[in-house]
Amino acid sequence: MTEATGPGGPSLRFSGTLLILAAALTGVVITGMWSLSQTRWTTHLDRAERAGLLLYGTLARGLAPPEGVSLAPLEPADAERAEQGSFAQLSALPRPAYVTLAPILPDGTGGPGLQLAVISDGLQYRIAELPSRPGQRPEETLGQLTRLMARYCSHPQIIARPDAGDWLRVEAPGVWGCEAAPADLRLPAIGLSLLALGVIFTLVTGTAARFTEFAAALAARRRLGGPESYEATGPAELRAIVGAVNTYLEAEREQLAKRAVVLSGVSHDLGTPATRLRLRSALIEDDALRARFEADIDQMTAIIESALTYTRAELNVEAPRELSLSALVEALVDDYRDMGQPVSLAAVEPMVLRGGQSLFTSRRGTQVIEGAHRVIVTARPVSIQRAVSNLVDNALKYGRSARLRLEASAETATITVEDESGMRSTEEIEALMAPFRRGANARSSDGIGLGLSIVSTIAIMHGGDLHFETAPHGLRAVLTIRRG
Repeated sequence: MTEATGPGGPSLRFSGTLLILAAALTGVVITGMWSLSQTRWTTHLDRAERAGLLLYGTLARGLAPPEGVSLAPLEPADAERAEQGSFAQLSALPRPAYVTLAPILPDGTGGPGLQLAVISDGLQYRIAELPSRPGQRPEETLGQLTRLMARYCSHPQIIARPDAGDWLRVEAPGVWGCEAAPADLRLPAIGLSLLALGVIFTLVTGTAARFTEFAAALAARRRLGGPESYEATGPAELRAIVGAVNTYLEAEREQLAKRAVVLSGVSHDLGTPATRLRLRSALIEDDALRARFEADIDQMTAIIESALTYTRAELNVEAPRELSLSALVEALVDDYRDMGQPVSLAAVEPMVLRGGQSLFTSRRGTQVIEGAHRVIVTARPVSIQRAVSNLVDNALKYGRSARLRLEASAETATITVEDESGMRSTEEIEALMAPFRRGANARSSDGIGLGLSIVSTIAIMHGGDLHFETAPHGLRAVLTIRRG
């Protein structure tokens, strides 16, 4: 046998270990990026808060300004506008200018208060959200304000005046300006984590899909006439499974082929003596004895032909094709009726097709097709015709009449054959589906016990099954096959 497993890849154990290590390494990198960004931003905000603490001493007590902070008095015209509260009208302001008033009241220890306004080109600051506590000192409040200013990317200026002092312009682009903010790696870390999850999800689902695809192809092999061997790309475990399946399928084909050769040989070898016996039986003058001889010869040849038919059904030699199942059943019923047999076909019932679930409701959509319609299936016409004929023959043999009905859904087609045998035990009739099993009236009827076995094999070959149900006047054989 040529084991066609195609190009492969590493084993699941190796690729899984590699994927775990890659995921762990990615997690370490993401954690490092997040921690580094958090540390840098905490340092940046702490520096801005310290600058605010020291700036209060500069404004209120005349101390030296903190590093990176510059102070300049306002021009007289700007000072007059600031005194009137028209901060947006000051010169040398960013545009647009958003004004946030943030006066700082004196504390109980005698620290002076500040008239203060923050002018930004990007936003107004929510000073109401600044943390506060009982007994909080003015320099702490100013430190919280500068920390808030450093949190956002803008170019703010502080216009401030102590209780008894001049208006000053305070600028510190290197402390709380946008250019002072460190690179934020948290968003790239989130993007990297999403990318890693996407890669892992794609690899896992892709590997699982290869197993699922092979399982689906193997399940549909007998129904759709699968190849003699299968090819698979993917992990080493899947290739090993495919190789084992190919070996099994080849052994099964060889075994069935040998069985068919033996039966064909036996059938051919028995043909000549059977013909001689039939010719010699014609010389028997006793009509009753001659009839018994001929019946025995017919039964002997029928046994071989039935066994050969059963083996051919197992071999699955007929190629499936698209056909009208309704036309096939109607033609078969017409043939029986032309021979005077009590076989009928029930009227076509409306077909109800069930769809999938909607995105907006859990209910499944349905469509009703009224009147006559064709049931199109992909099947083996000779095998299907043989299966239905066997069921009709059994119904006529044991139940005096046969009533057929054809039903279909979007996935399956069902042929039911109802008789008038008076039987009520479905277990007894289903036990007869085993090869060479015959009913209690075997002595009074023809057959060797392979009819239902052949029907069951053909049903399984088409992705369906054969079972029996209790009918009003007897039993109902239900043959189900898949449509596609």
